[in-house]
Amino acid sequence: MDIRRKYNGKNQYDLIIIGSGPAGLSAAIYAQRAGLDTLVLEKEYISGGQVVNTAEVDNYPGLPGMNGYELGMKFRSHADALEAKFQIAEVKDIIIEETQKTVRTNEGDFYAKNIIISTGASHRKLGVPGERELAGMGVSYCATCDGAFFRGRTVAVVGGGDVAVGDALFLARGCEKVYLIHRRDELRAAKSLQKKLMALPNVEIIWDTVVHEICGEDQVEALFIENKKTGAKKHLPVDGVFVAVGMKPNTNMVPDEIKKDEAGYIVADENCVTNVTGIFAAGDVRTKMLRQIITAAADGANAVESVQHGI
Repeated sequence: MDIRRKYNGKNQYDLIIIGSGPAGLSAAIYAQRAGLDTLVLEKEYISGGQVVNTAEVDNYPGLPGMNGYELGMKFRSHADALEAKFQIAEVKDIIIEETQKTVRTNEGDFYAKNIIISTGASHRKLGVPGERELAGMGVSYCATCDGAFFRGRTVAVVGGGDVAVGDALFLARGCEKVYLIHRRDELRAAKSLQKKLMALPNVEIIWDTVVHEICGEDQVEALFIENKKTGAKKHLPVDGVFVAVGMKPNTNMVPDEIKKDEAGYIVADENCVTNVTGIFAAGDVRTKMLRQIITAAADGANAVESVQHGI
């Protein structure tokens, strides 16, 4: 339902939240409790962000084994119960002026003094057949989130950086066998991580190799891989594959005035404060150590607190 409130012919709010994943929904809840006239803009037809595509969430306190979609809907229901206002719209641009910000969308312009950007980040994809079809059915982008479901089984990690090696180390604690598939003949990860990895008896590194297809019907069953140097191709039986070829923040609509790091993440502290007054960044879209549901939800609360204090 379009619930836009108009002041002087404009869609004017105290606060606009862009994105309705855990960070955005948490911010909406805290904003409603604070009595701020707030609008949440979400381009998708359902809220929840990445969590709704997770088969099971096992690391959110008090809700072990929760279905990801159900958890996302619980977040949204909480915001709805507090009468938070939502508008389905894709943000195209943010125009920053001294006393007002304009959010331009495919549904028109919206105005506010404060904006919380909580658009999240997207896992870089391999872009191979089977990846999209088997997402959540053996294809994962988060070892911390989903590794426990593969205890005692055989998995593969694709990548060669710190995240990939860290994922392999984490998975090796509980998995019978871990393959690390890397397209080059040396890893990019820190030497200290590599040393730990090489010492593990249940980890095998497959060098100079790319994945052409993720195979399976209702569950991942194998990877079709090719050695780039020899040209040899084969099916590698696995129960799951963890893609760790990087993340990309969803900041394509963020103007240059807002400082970002070299990877494109919005530079913001634990209070979610950016270099631009009235602009805040919460959740996976900002610079931070750990990107999880619980840290995103905390960011949403902190961002609203910063809004109230006029930071």
